[in-house]
Amino acid sequence: MQRTAPRLTRILACAAVPVMLVVAGCSSDSGGSGSGASGSKDKGASSASATPSPKQTTKTVEPAKFAKLPEACKAISARTTGALVPKAKTKNGTPAVSSDLGSRTGCSWNGLDDKGVKGSQYRWLDVSFYRYESDPALGSGQERAQENLAKELAKIEQTPGATKLTTTPATGIGDEAKSVAYRLRKTNEDFVYDSIVARTGNVLVLLSYNGAGYAGADTPSDKTVMTGAVAAAKEAVAAVAAANK
Repeated sequence: MQRTAPRLTRILACAAVPVMLVVAGCSSDSGGSGSGASGSKDKGASSASATPSPKQTTKTVEPAKFAKLPEACKAISARTTGALVPKAKTKNGTPAVSSDLGSRTGCSWNGLDDKGVKGSQYRWLDVSFYRYESDPALGSGQERAQENLAKELAKIEQTPGATKLTTTPATGIGDEAKSVAYRLRKTNEDFVYDSIVARTGNVLVLLSYNGAGYAGADTPSDKTVMTGAVAAAKEAVAAVAAANK
């Protein structure tokens, strides 16, 4: 649609990439007693050399619950994406670029529903998955996912220009989840957002749903956007368990 296309090309999205480190341990060796080059018999030196090295302790961590991630563009049903983004430019979704699909993956849908003289409705939906391995030096996969949930939540809550921002628990989504609702003015329109950060085992699920009315169309309600985000997030979290059966 000519009157809205220039505005829509400026709407972008990006994803963070987790980094996982592996640290190896080391061992020590002890020498034996014996006569030196001078032939002296030093009892102190002999006693010290016979002292065993202290044993190293290896930290044990809880095994990671999930070993796989779902195929992101199929993690949310076509019925749900079709309802949330009625005129998606790519119905099957656009996969995010990833160099390691076993650790991070994502998908997005966006489109403009042209209602003629009644204006147009724009919608955007995206989902990202991050999987964390258990590591003695870094903690269990579950602990690492919890730590990153807090970090991602803080990032969303600090969105530049966000207004009417509220953070609430999102019940019934994974082991723990938070919903962040806010509004953002861009392309001269008021966008309504709901972002959900959820954890299921050692996997973090980030989902964002937003929309705006163009050319005189009504702005979508906060309730409509939040309801859609919650429904999509539940499916995304369920897809993690399904991928690991």
